[in-house]
Amino acid sequence: MSIKRAILTFVFIALLAGFLIPENLQIPVDSASSKDWNEHSFWYEPWGKSGTHKGIDIFADKGQALLSSSPAIILYTGELARGGKVILSLGSKWRLHYYAHLEYSAVKRWQWVKGGEQIGLVGDSGNAKGKAPHVHYSIVTLLPYVWRIDNSTQGWKKMFYLDPSELLM
Repeated sequence: MSIKRAILTFVFIALLAGFLIPENLQIPVDSASSKDWNEHSFWYEPWGKSGTHKGIDIFADKGQALLSSSPAIILYTGELARGGKVILSLGSKWRLHYYAHLEYSAVKRWQWVKGGEQIGLVGDSGNAKGKAPHVHYSIVTLLPYVWRIDNSTQGWKKMFYLDPSELLM
């Protein structure tokens, strides 16, 4: 087998495996329910410097456990100006899970986490300082859903951003 063919085979198997891992998304805040976020806040505008709100804000007490919404590998944990303390993970179906405004991150880069495993604490960091504690939760697909594009503000980005409230159990 040639090296080129071996690489293509590996890429194909890796892509396929990403789709075969069960997703079984769960709400990423311990003891939270759909009553803890506004289901109409996804793609709400106007929304500060970002223009549109590309996720949902799950409200909880400061220090409440933040759980991984799915089995995932941690790609980034750190601090950003708007998001404050954040975690970015790669889960099944080649979807990125972004958690922002945390009090604390309990994971490290390249760490594997199970769905439901505690990865941090709810907070009010970044541009949420002085507001009610919550986790901003976004889901981004790496494989574009081009049929979702529309004429709304930043509507072309809808091929990447998925509405968490439609996917959470």
